Amino acid sequence: MIHTLTLNPSLDYIVELDQVRLGELNRTKKESKFPGGKGINVSQVLKRFSVNSKALGFLGGFTGAFIEEYLKNLNIDTDFVEISEDTRINVKLKSEKETEINARGPQITSVHIKKLKKKISKLTSDDLLVLAGSIPSSMPTDTYEELVKICNENGTKFVVDAEGDLLRTILPFNPFLIKPNHHELGDLFQTEISSCKEAIPYGKELVNRGAQNVIISLAEKGAVFVNETQVFIASVPKGEVKSSVGAGDSMVAGFLAAFEKTGVIEESFRYSVAAGSATAFSIGLCTAEKVESLLPHVVLERVE
Repeated sequence: MIHTLTLNPSLDYIVELDQVRLGELNRTKKESKFPGGKGINVSQVLKRFSVNSKALGFLGGFTGAFIEEYLKNLNIDTDFVEISEDTRINVKLKSEKETEINARGPQITSVHIKKLKKKISKLTSDDLLVLAGSIPSSMPTDTYEELVKICNENGTKFVVDAEGDLLRTILPFNPFLIKPNHHELGDLFQTEISSCKEAIPYGKELVNRGAQNVIISLAEKGAVFVNETQVFIASVPKGEVKSSVGAGDSMVAGFLAAFEKTGVIEESFRYSVAAGSATAFSIGLCTAEKVESLLPHVVLERVE
């Protein structure tokens, strides 16, 4: 079974208004509330592909209760560690410019971390764990490394969608899949990457360092897939980008959902690109119908 891990989830409070006047009373046109967090996004998109998953992480207070209830209403299994402080609220102001105010998040104690490790230690070789997003400031910086060590001991495959040192330190543990974008990849190798072909040698280096499969997203310029035996460049469908939020998470979910059903790398990469595009062309996460409509527009080129 697929498990997703979000260490610092949020209740995303989205506020739409004509303009923001600092120091004055502002009235909204529309408000909405959604659970936020990369792993939670992956679970939601997997469900839209009829693939079950279980969401893990830390939740607390009335905000945590809202997130858990929201996911249960979508028939998504949860197994969060309960914490004493409230899960954070992130405010997203949509006006003439989009402004985000992200909260720091609650305190995670060593007791909470021990409970999470106990849950992950129960995973087996039949499971896969998706570790996505940043590590809260109250947790040790080597948390991902500690968790993937447990996965290795259990024979559990794992996916990491993170950047910088978080990504670098887990490579020796042979992640099943990693998905940096071209900016994150450039930062990792202290260079600038502006095309799919430029990304290929760096993707190969990530494979040399331990990654089994690598997807590199380059927004409207396409995407690259690299493993030991295959390299593909994908064109992305044309469309109006409405929001990039969750597009990377949708790529991870699209790949895993297709791979779970077909076991075919090439088809899984196509679904990954279509899912990321479908989310980018939507307000909110992609639907299966939208992804299917975009699939014919994802053209793969095999690079020898």
